Amino acid sequence: MKIIIMAGGYATRLWPITKTKAKPLLPVGTKRIVDHVYEKVLKFNSPILLSTNKRFEDDFKKWAEGKGVEVVVEDTMREEEKLGAVKALAQVVENIDDHFLVVAGDNIFSFDLDPLVELFRERKAPVTALYDVGDYELAKRYGVAELEGEVVRKFYEKPEKPPSTLVGIAIYAFPKEIAEILVEYVGGNEKSDNLGDFLSFLCQKIDVYGCVFSNGNWYDVGNPDSYIEAFKFYTDSSVHESVEIAKAAKIIEPVVIEKDVVIKGRSIVGPYAYIGEGCEIDSSDVSESVVFSKTVLKRVRLWRSIIDDDCEIRNIELSGSIIGGHAKIQRG
Repeated sequence: MKIIIMAGGYATRLWPITKTKAKPLLPVGTKRIVDHVYEKVLKFNSPILLSTNKRFEDDFKKWAEGKGVEVVVEDTMREEEKLGAVKALAQVVENIDDHFLVVAGDNIFSFDLDPLVELFRERKAPVTALYDVGDYELAKRYGVAELEGEVVRKFYEKPEKPPSTLVGIAIYAFPKEIAEILVEYVGGNEKSDNLGDFLSFLCQKIDVYGCVFSNGNWYDVGNPDSYIEAFKFYTDSSVHESVEIAKAAKIIEPVVIEKDVVIKGRSIVGPYAYIGEGCEIDSSDVSESVVFSKTVLKRVRLWRSIIDDDCEIRNIELSGSIIGGHAKIQRG
């Protein structure tokens, strides 16, 4: 079985941060989002491929060093050119002759995938992972499965009246024969680039099985709020030895503070804060936030926000904000 990590999107809902950073490479504690996916599939001792785009090719190749991951690149540089998940997957599987396990690179989940792989080996048919969100209102945000026993009869994309609380979470196991159907589906000029739509199409042709996960946690990192929530759940603590912390400053774990950071005055950093390399935090409070490298915060209160590289922010309170790189914001 080949394992394919899908990481070719441009994550427009997290712009401007993801204009320069691939979403799967955003930090969650000391790791990146894609590290959590990689660690979950590594146990299967199978070849791993990661599908991405030309814009982030170098970043993923650097991440893949020493991991034995083959990076497959689609020739696109911006959102308007992207192939979409279906066409990108078809491009990958066209060149392999094996069963394949597909996992979205922005998925963070705490459960193991062994039950899904076991069901696939038992049924020798497509299997999709389903997560029980336990709430019909919440299910309306996702693709929802209608199950008959173990068989998925239909998928409903963001339905007004969900038939269940079982949502698709972009994890699939496919027998190698599905590669040909996938290529034909793409060749038929289907408009959708959503793998859930391909699965609905597949359900009309053959039995597709659902593997339900009701225990553990799953985060679909699609917007700033969900990213911060995943960050809070998975973050660990690490303060680089080079970090300078003033006597009056306070660090409340868990936090991740990268090298060459200077924390001055009566700053409070944490809990749930990521401070990137070379930042200066002066007389500021930072919690439940991600601050990327070489940013200066002076007399700032920051909560549930994401600040990109090389920003300079002074004398202000920010909550639920997302600030693009090189911004200068000052009050007074």
